[in-house]
Amino acid sequence: MNRTVTPAPHSAKIIPFVRAPTLRKAQRRWLSVLLIIFVAAGGSAAAWLRIAGGGAVQYVTASVTRGPVTRVVTATGTVNPELTIIVGSYVSGVIRELYCDYNTEVKKGQICAKIDPRPYETLVNQAKANLSVEKAQLLKDQAGLDYAKITSERNERLAQTHAVSQDAADNARSTYEQAKAQVAFDQATIEQRQAELDSAQVNLDYTDITSPVDGTVVSRNVTMGQTVAASFQTPTLFLIASDLKKMEVDTNVSESDIGGLKEGKPATFTVDAFPARTFAGKVAQVRQSPQTVQNVVTFDVVVSVDNSDLALKPGMTAATRVVVDQRVDAVRAPSQALRFKPSGLSVPAPAVAASATQAQVWVIRNEKPAAVPVVLGLDDESFVEIVGGDLRPGDQVVIAERREAASRAVPPPRL
Repeated sequence: MNRTVTPAPHSAKIIPFVRAPTLRKAQRRWLSVLLIIFVAAGGSAAAWLRIAGGGAVQYVTASVTRGPVTRVVTATGTVNPELTIIVGSYVSGVIRELYCDYNTEVKKGQICAKIDPRPYETLVNQAKANLSVEKAQLLKDQAGLDYAKITSERNERLAQTHAVSQDAADNARSTYEQAKAQVAFDQATIEQRQAELDSAQVNLDYTDITSPVDGTVVSRNVTMGQTVAASFQTPTLFLIASDLKKMEVDTNVSESDIGGLKEGKPATFTVDAFPARTFAGKVAQVRQSPQTVQNVVTFDVVVSVDNSDLALKPGMTAATRVVVDQRVDAVRAPSQALRFKPSGLSVPAPAVAASATQAQVWVIRNEKPAAVPVVLGLDDESFVEIVGGDLRPGDQVVIAERREAASRAVPPPRL
């Protein structure tokens, strides 16, 4: 049965009325087509993922070799002369003459500078005059002593014959004893004046600034005409290195590395001035005085070095390596081999090491990685000494793995 629908006022098109069962069949047909398209697209995407993601696993290997394993402690230090003398001034005054400058080779006792000596010469002359006065006074009192002695002895004899009174004899003896005391006082005063003269002479001698050792002037901190004040603190005028052919490197070593450092350990270092040259030395001293900076504790380790060619200059920064322990001809494996762990599920995971000296490495056996337990020795962060286990020089140990992409890749389907 058909019905006729009256069209809208502005439309002349006739739309037929469709039965409901016919519409449901069309919807089912379209849903089936869409389901087939989605299933096909999903299968194509899965296949593309399998093709693109697949690929063989390749292992990066390194050979087990024989060679040195050296454990070192690195530190930064400063190059200094073995002995540096600070030359100062004991007296104050104006610098009148300068005889030494930078790099001047000096001998022991050589005059490097001279302070104006006139004030100190005046004090010396005054002390000499005081000493002369006291010596003249001694001569005068010595003559009085001689006269008092004669008078005392004569009155003693006259008193025995009652020619003079006993009081006169006693008075003469008293005068004699006083004269003796005066002479003793004069002698003590002379010693005092002599000491004053010696002190004034010492100060005068200190106006000559001399070198206490043979060496080289590495620093000059004074100029001609400068006034030196030594009242409260001794001023530094020169720094003299005793011997620039013998240098040392003062390094700061962390407290975690100080345990293995001892005197006599070999050391090497480089400086920026000679980047291609390595200087050799040895540990001369491990000082017991700690230095704490921002809660970091370090110790001063002194490395002595021969500087016969005078290549090293005081103050250079040195990157130092001190050999703590060394194996000359050891079976060694790269340290990366101990950190490698296979990611493939087909390869068994490594067992937990029984101790700090036991571990496992992975060795290619029959074209597959196999876990080999080993006993470790010395470690220098690049190589590890192998002291036990089924590992020989020439074995290939795995240090990394990589997965290669497939040779073909199908593009994902477009929906």
